[in-house]
Amino acid sequence: MERSLFLARLMGPAFVAVALGMLLNLGLYETIIKEGLHAGILLYLSGFLSLLAGLALVNLHNTWQMDWRLVITVLGWLMTIGGTMRIVLPQVAITVGSVIYGDRASVIVAALATGALGTFLSFKGYLHRS
Repeated sequence: MERSLFLARLMGPAFVAVALGMLLNLGLYETIIKEGLHAGILLYLSGFLSLLAGLALVNLHNTWQMDWRLVITVLGWLMTIGGTMRIVLPQVAITVGSVIYGDRASVIVAALATGALGTFLSFKGYLHRS
């Protein structure tokens, strides 16, 4: 449980900060996303960092219990898979990313989902009662 709390305290505020940044600087984030969806060093680096972070989460927290901690495990696996896809199949990753982030509304939805996830993890991490 302590490892879950630590990870929730680490990831929650980071996700909230990313979500706020996206919502407050929507035009800039749209540009960042468009630039990131081109085959090149940025796509590779984002894939490599996602793969590393995902593998760290999976190795530290591969907990498949049906409670809030499952969110951390699933995020670890999604990061591992997403990072691998960007490295091994970059054209597929670009196509999927272009569909997901095709317009402003999808960026807003992604920001809101990230913010909700970050708020949930922060709440669980910092306000947890044994």
